[in-house]
Amino acid sequence: MRHGEAEPQYMSDSERQLTAAGQAEVSQMAEWLHHHYSAFDRIFSSPYRRTQQTAALLVQKAVSTQAVEVNTDLVPEGNAQLVVDFLDMLYAENPQARILLVSHMPLVSFLVEAFTRSGQTPIFDTAGVACIDYHLHRGVLLEYACPSLIQLVKSVS
Repeated sequence: MRHGEAEPQYMSDSERQLTAAGQAEVSQMAEWLHHHYSAFDRIFSSPYRRTQQTAALLVQKAVSTQAVEVNTDLVPEGNAQLVVDFLDMLYAENPQARILLVSHMPLVSFLVEAFTRSGQTPIFDTAGVACIDYHLHRGVLLEYACPSLIQLVKSVS
């Protein structure tokens, strides 16, 4: 998942906070996740403030009952292969684990490619979620959802 909309960059990118619109986006996606997927066993977030706020809102909305764990590899310029290796280690211990990663562009795009080996690096809207069925060393992109797509579906229904 990509964090919700954040303040424009002033001095420190890592200290940018979610805007009110970003909080609303995350709340909407938390509701969507709650209705479409089982609760997550673990949530890992970048150490940046906006991802921490995003993850905290997800926990508040019952997407997970576990405390958010920080992973310093989930920063915007992070290395996707390091994240894949980390998750492979976790899945070796518990193959059924349901894990949510909260990160940034461009890393979230690189993670989709790294987990699915699809050759595609999709662009994520803020609060966008790529749902991947992942087992050691390979995964399948099940769906991508974001606030604007959810609104589109609601307006068509």
